[in-house]
Amino acid sequence: MPDDAAPARRFGRADLQVHTAHGDGMEDARTIFERTEVLGELDVIAVTDHDDIRGALEAREVHARAPYHFDFVTGIEVTTQHGHLLALWVEEPVRSFRTLEETVAAIHRQGGLAVIPHPFSLLTRSVGRRTLERVLAIADPTTHPDGIEVANPTSAGWDTGLRAIEMNRARWGLAETGGSDAHFAEAVGAAYTLFPGRTSEDVRHAILTRTSAGRRGPGIPLKQIGAGRLALQQVRGLSVTPKKVLGPPIGRLVERVGARTRARR
Repeated sequence: MPDDAAPARRFGRADLQVHTAHGDGMEDARTIFERTEVLGELDVIAVTDHDDIRGALEAREVHARAPYHFDFVTGIEVTTQHGHLLALWVEEPVRSFRTLEETVAAIHRQGGLAVIPHPFSLLTRSVGRRTLERVLAIADPTTHPDGIEVANPTSAGWDTGLRAIEMNRARWGLAETGGSDAHFAEAVGAAYTLFPGRTSEDVRHAILTRTSAGRRGPGIPLKQIGAGRLALQQVRGLSVTPKKVLGPPIGRLVERVGARTRARR
């Protein structure tokens, strides 16, 4: 497992959970990338807006147009029936509101990796211990998540990280990751995944080989973000995310009702 005391250039840092203004984040991808480039502390960054791949695909285009010194990973934070799930290295939408095992399998069919964020948290939609153990007991390995987030600096992840580490090492042996869960540019890198290497392929390999580790960085003072921006982000979270989650199911329901109505004519 990576050691923070090792030579600085030997291990890379990847923030594997960042939200943009395409979803309920407060800054666009360019603003996030410019700040990340100036700070120079991250080697890889993943955009994981809630239940929507479009933010990550647009962010990838922004990343490709500039000579940034960090790699980029596409992602989604998917809402499952049992809590949130990070879909990393995906290219297509992943449908919300399926079971955890169905969602993991769908991610794997795309060649992506599935990581459980802020596990066991009671403050947001999170996968619980019993659900995780039930899924890991399924004989089909394609339904098993690849990693578990053990470093998350938000209130949703702060109180569960140590418990996740203890239980994972005693029972499950999943890859351990870290992500800032940033909704503000200032918070990007507040937690990260430490891994051998420096590239997106290196961090992917580290997750697959269980050689990654989750780490927390320096905390971000709330006054640096400001009460007004914090309140506005909460409002965005209450409006933007539910629309994205509920929109497709409602749309499919309307289509089914319309089809049945036309068939009766």
